[in-house]
Amino acid sequence: MTTNGDVLIKVKDLHKVYHNRLHALDGVSEEILKGEVVVIVGPSGSGKSTFLRSLNLLEVPTTGQVYFEGVDITSKETDIDRHRQKMGMVFQHFNLFPHKTILQNITLAPIKLLKKSKEEAEARAMELLKLVGLEEKANAYPSQLSGGQKQRIAIIRSLAMDPDVMLFDEPTSALDPEMVGEVLELMKKLANDGMTMVVVTHEMGFAKEVATRVIFMDEGKIKEQGAPKEFFENPKEPRLKDFLSKIL
Repeated sequence: MTTNGDVLIKVKDLHKVYHNRLHALDGVSEEILKGEVVVIVGPSGSGKSTFLRSLNLLEVPTTGQVYFEGVDITSKETDIDRHRQKMGMVFQHFNLFPHKTILQNITLAPIKLLKKSKEEAEARAMELLKLVGLEEKANAYPSQLSGGQKQRIAIIRSLAMDPDVMLFDEPTSALDPEMVGEVLELMKKLANDGMTMVVVTHEMGFAKEVATRVIFMDEGKIKEQGAPKEFFENPKEPRLKDFLSKIL
């Protein structure tokens, strides 16, 4: 089954059950359109990260389908690794290889998986390092960088694979407050350049300013969603009103 060309990711009736009783996802259906910046918010344990990680099958749903670029990636016949190459993923923790330089961290996957030449991969890596103002760190090791610098490197490492969508799982929650801004700034730049992004975050300012759509999850379900202005200024769902009253 293929989907309409503008739909990048289509999720149908996703359920994720742990230990036969805990419903982390309870019948979630959603579409992510090309060029959208979708921000997912909600209380801890609401299913946000499980939903995000289901989009590239880091979490395998108990039942339901995920279509990426028209292909059912939940099908046993699908080569998930090939599709994951087009889905950049950034976690709370940077997952950089400590024994490799920053340049080696960025070029490893394009050389191995995309079969780029070392020269081509390094040229693209330097271009990306310049984008985030860290070109002088190319030969440094991760231990020599601040948390904010490491997270920006983690983001451009994903970008080096030329993904069609970027998935962010609370990318700033492990950072010191003064480093959050530099990471959000890079994410804003990506959004302005038209990158399709799905972001789980607690940064409401980012959601208001950058999102094209904000989704509120609770108890494994999508309870409400809308454009940022409407979402924040005119929430309908009592649970969302309660959530926003505590965090804004």
